[in-house]
Amino acid sequence: MNPTPAWMDEDVAQFRDSVRKVFEREFAPHEARWRHQHLADRAVWRQAGEMGLLCTSIPEAYGGAGGSFAHEAVVASEQARALVNSFSINVHSGIVAHYLLAYGSEAQKLRWLPKMARGEIVAAIAMTEPGAGTDLQAIRTTARRDGDHYVIDGAKTFITNGHHADLVCVAVKTDAARGAKGVSLLMVETAGLEGFRRGRLLEKIGQHGLDTAELFFDGVRVPAENLLGSDEGQGFRQLMQQLPRERLLIAVAAVATMQRAVDETLAYVAQRQVFGAPLLTLQNTRFKLAECQTEVAFAQAFVDQCIVRQLAGTLDVPSAAMAKWQTTDRLCKVIDECLQLHGGYGYMAEYPIARMYVDARVSRILGGANEVMKELIARAMEASA
Repeated sequence: MNPTPAWMDEDVAQFRDSVRKVFEREFAPHEARWRHQHLADRAVWRQAGEMGLLCTSIPEAYGGAGGSFAHEAVVASEQARALVNSFSINVHSGIVAHYLLAYGSEAQKLRWLPKMARGEIVAAIAMTEPGAGTDLQAIRTTARRDGDHYVIDGAKTFITNGHHADLVCVAVKTDAARGAKGVSLLMVETAGLEGFRRGRLLEKIGQHGLDTAELFFDGVRVPAENLLGSDEGQGFRQLMQQLPRERLLIAVAAVATMQRAVDETLAYVAQRQVFGAPLLTLQNTRFKLAECQTEVAFAQAFVDQCIVRQLAGTLDVPSAAMAKWQTTDRLCKVIDECLQLHGGYGYMAEYPIARMYVDARVSRILGGANEVMKELIARAMEASA
């Protein structure tokens, strides 16, 4: 029903078919176990690297596949479609790898990106703190220069891939008096690092298999050469430049999950008998599904447009914010309607729609709360008035 988007050429379409098979055959069967143990096996990262799922849009010179954002969008979409959310390729490849590509020195890129592409190291980004979420200017984690090192003190929370992370891009205050201009990004290698500690795996209402952890830094010494960018104080600008990419990837995953919810529900109502006939024969069921599929189609059209702009380098902050908040709001609405059509079975955890229901809710918060997305859009409107 959905037409092939303009950004998907034959090469990308073949890649999509291959990626779909990988997620369905290699990873989806393990989701139940991962959810039970609250994290995926560490080995999945090596496996993902061997199968070409990591750093798809990173140049071959740095160990990547040399693809484009289109390949990245395919991985995000197919991972979401397969309901495999116990490890975040988006964070590893779509976010951290691109901070390194955009702002890292040649030595930094050669040191870390090939290992990330192979899955030898797992990457995470640490922005959120117990007292600072969407408002990144309010972070309190500090990094004090001491000779050839920075000394980091502070705590981060809600860190995706945090338990397995070997490399963490940490947002710190290198000059607390300068507000946003005092924020810097430091790459922290965690292996054997004195003063670094991981907290417990956080209990969440959804995404039970995704290792979300607290990270603590108590006098952690990091080489000064691990600073991203040529000078201190560039972190906030770097974050603002990269967030549209992150938000678009969230939107891509949201649309794919929406379509999976509709597909699951269509299959269910086609075989579920009510009053001696399939539930699908009832007008209310048909109309609800028609409404949901229309929501998916409209969301997909705008996201496809944003992907084309991302590929052209013209995607702006307000457009990415629109894509992020609209698709995640619609995702929660569509899943709720689909769960209702499942009746009591929709509330049973063994059904995919139930897992989607609890897993989707955080999408309206992560990557910047949807209320903040609306504020970004309003500011852009005000500036152009």
